Amino acid sequence: MKTTRLAMLAAATMGTAALAEGHATGDPEAGEQAFRQCAACHMIVDDEGETIARGGRVGPNLYGVVDRTRGTVAEFRYSDLMIAAGEVEEGATWDQESFVAYVQDPTGWLTAFTGETGRGKMTFRLRQEEDAVNIWAYLASVGPGDDPM
Repeated sequence: MKTTRLAMLAAATMGTAALAEGHATGDPEAGEQAFRQCAACHMIVDDEGETIARGGRVGPNLYGVVDRTRGTVAEFRYSDLMIAAGEVEEGATWDQESFVAYVQDPTGWLTAFTGETGRGKMTFRLRQEEDAVNIWAYLASVGPGDDPM
């Protein structure tokens, strides 16, 4: 079972374009359109409280997700698997490769990455890798600091 999960993780990440560290390779404008799929559960609200993208509050705020340690948005109750994903290694942060793999199979990615069993809270799966890459580019473009594009 663990071998199957690791193979699934490898297959999901091998399809992702080779990346320069910290750079988004997708189209932010297409990502903004694709983010509508995410808005049922997620919002983007900056540190000053300005709403960048309206959305639900079922999932964590995605402002600043680029390079954020996994499972660390204050006042959001994460699954044990997501918390473990942030603790697996020093500096376990979201990057394009992990984000794209995660949003295509959240629980599968978490169990393969952490080596633990359980379920993540996110049940939605993005079907198109291109949408995931573009959403990442959009999130990078609206986040704090320098745009990593």
